[in-house]
Amino acid sequence: MDRVQVEILGISTSPSTSGAYALILRETAGQRRIPIIIGGFEAQAIALEMEGIKPPRPLTHDLVKTLVEALGGNITEVSIHELRDGTFFASLKLSDEQEIDARPSDAIALAIRFTVPIWVSESVMNEAGFLPEEGEEEGEEGEEPEEDLSLADRLTNKPTEEKVAKPLSALDQLNQQLSEAIKKEEYERAAKIRDDIQKLMAEKGQ
Repeated sequence: MDRVQVEILGISTSPSTSGAYALILRETAGQRRIPIIIGGFEAQAIALEMEGIKPPRPLTHDLVKTLVEALGGNITEVSIHELRDGTFFASLKLSDEQEIDARPSDAIALAIRFTVPIWVSESVMNEAGFLPEEGEEEGEEGEEPEEDLSLADRLTNKPTEEKVAKPLSALDQLNQQLSEAIKKEEYERAAKIRDDIQKLMAEKGQ
């Protein structure tokens, strides 16, 4: 099966699906990109690991990694091999050559924890992939606003000295509450606070 290796380009909120995120993958040897809609929990799991942020206790994907390694196994690669009726299908390949079905979001969350390649079949890339429009290439000057926070930053609320010195705005207060909820592992409450943050940012046009 022809396939291409991809890397994670970024995670953004999905305007078409409330509470969901768009995970953007880009082929490593080209410019084609493929968007996959994932849930908030999976987006959190991917973003936190990418930025090296460890929660107080292991999340589900951290637990899976520990269990696989404790049983003497390893994941060698993940593959997104099919797109059927608008749904992506993925699999994990183990060190003993077994393949296990998985959701793409879970497969990718594990791929970054095991530091293994992510593959997309050529047929899936041809069907769902796209080329960025002119001026959207990564790294162009002015593409990313200075105050734009990554998903992991929003979830963990890493304050700067400048922000601490200023009176807390409504958005800062929500971010602070979100940080506290995550530290206490109150993820359901954290999800609701995250939704409030998104609504507030939408009202401000951010």
